[in-house]
Formats: sequence, C-alpha cells, structure tokens
Amino acid sequence: MAFQTEYEFELPRGYVDDNGTLHKRGVIRLATAADEILPMRDPRVQQNPGYLTVILLARVITRLGDLKHIDTKIIERLFTADLAYLQHVYRQINDMEAPKVHTACPKCEHDFEVDVDFLSVTESL
Repeated sequence: MAFQTEYEFELPRGYVDDNGTLHKRGVIRLATAADEILPMRDPRVQQNPGYLTVILLARVITRLGDLKHIDTKIIERLFTADLAYLQHVYRQINDMEAPKVHTACPKCEHDFEVDVDFLSVTESL
C-alpha cells in the first residue's frame, strides 16, 4: 500500500471566481515542516496570527476546480463555511492520532486502552 500524501475534497459551498465559475472539488496535500514554519516570518501573520491559516491553505491546496494557481487571494475569498471545512480537512490529514497502549488495572486486573500523548510525555521530562 502506497503512502498517501494527497487527498481530494469537495467544498460545501464552493469558490466563485471572477468569471462566476463555481469551483468545488480540489486536492490538498500533507503539510511539510516548511509549510508550518515559513509563514511565521510573513508580516501578515506577525500582524494578525489568524492569517496563518490563509497562508497554510494556499501552500497545501494543490488544485481547486480548474484554477491554475492557488494563492492567498483565493483563500481570502472563500466562504466561511468552506474555510472552516478546509481547516477541518487540514487537521484531519496532518494530525497524527495518539497511539493506544493496552494495559490492565493493577488492583482489579480490568483490561483497557490508554492514549499515549507524546507531547505531554516529553513536556514532563
């Protein structure tokens, strides 16, 4: 099975370009470290941290309808429902699910699973 790095999506409302064409289907790729780090230097993000989302999505959306190039102007013009949807998709494909460990209670010996959160483990070290 090949490692999946791109995911198709369909916007709930869709992006309407200057010609009135509706674009709903697109492709988003997994984010790289550079995708999340480099926008932090952008003055628009330094002035308004909320703008990070706009830049991130412009970097990782590789296709939207038949548009040739996705940039921040396109992301800025998305309907709020579509922006929220894309933020959800971004988090869903980029966030790693915490692994589960099977264990048993030392007193009653009941079996159960525990989520292992690497960040909280390393923060306590």
